[in-house]
Amino acid sequence: MTADLTAARTADVTGDVWLPIPPDEIEGLPQGPDYLFYDGGEDGTQEYPGDPADCVLYVVPYMKRLSVRVGPLEHMRKLKVVQTLTAGVDDVLSRLSVLAPGVQLCNARGVHEASTAELALTLTLASLRGVPDFVRAQQQGLWQGGFRPALADRNVLIVGYGAIGAAIEDRLAPFEVARVARVARSERTTARGPVHPLTDLPALLPEADVVILSTPLTEQTKGLVNADFLARMKDGALLVNVARGAVVDTKALLAELENGRITAALDVTDPEPLPPGHPLWQAPGVLISPHVGGPSSAFLPRAKRLLVDQLARFVNHEPLRNVVLTTGATADA
Repeated sequence: MTADLTAARTADVTGDVWLPIPPDEIEGLPQGPDYLFYDGGEDGTQEYPGDPADCVLYVVPYMKRLSVRVGPLEHMRKLKVVQTLTAGVDDVLSRLSVLAPGVQLCNARGVHEASTAELALTLTLASLRGVPDFVRAQQQGLWQGGFRPALADRNVLIVGYGAIGAAIEDRLAPFEVARVARVARSERTTARGPVHPLTDLPALLPEADVVILSTPLTEQTKGLVNADFLARMKDGALLVNVARGAVVDTKALLAELENGRITAALDVTDPEPLPPGHPLWQAPGVLISPHVGGPSSAFLPRAKRLLVDQLARFVNHEPLRNVVLTTGATADA
């Protein structure tokens, strides 16, 4: 595309783009829109940077309370695109009814794979090798060894084989696991092997030493890990959740943890944040991290690259990436 043609096409892009990263910190933003900074502020009381009615593309603030993230939506009458900086969009979905038809919702596929997959492996290795026990022993000045299972030679089941699930398998490759089984909503074949449908879980669970959850939260996956799911897991198996807390039935998980049949490593919980005194804090065999799969030094450079690419597509009237749905459409995009 020539420079003159590009300029002509971007010239007709009017309206504001709200960004949760200061625009002057993002190199390569295309000309055309007016870029305004909005992340809600440290305490969630930041005033709107402009009239929400003039916003045509809204990038949802990352890691802010829900009222901050979705509050402006009802006033954004000219909105064309909602771009999240999260892979999951379940919290935003319930607020889209205030928008006019034709608004595209896009997720942050490509931003969180590296960081979340790293944490999935961290939780898996730490749990198997007993790192929490070593930390507690260190705090007491105790030299406390023991024999622990390795990740090598284990059967791993990944439930939710999208971009994050595939990134987890990328990082499993050097650890000499015996087998990786993959499960997703739709059956398909990848270069690494078959991806099984959710209906195959009852047959796959009894063979898995480690079950890693990386599935989005949907009506189909809410409460997926229930008493029946957990009962099918083999004795001594490890459940790792880097998906969403509500994918797991907390009461059913507690029952299995308390009888010592399985262990768990959870980056997400239900409820979340986990309140003081909740039984999960003291349940045997559980390692908990406070939903930190995404926020790491890997986040910002990948988020900026996504925004530059997505905004270039937007101003040049090209198809956007990662479209989850379009409001008012009869079917998901």
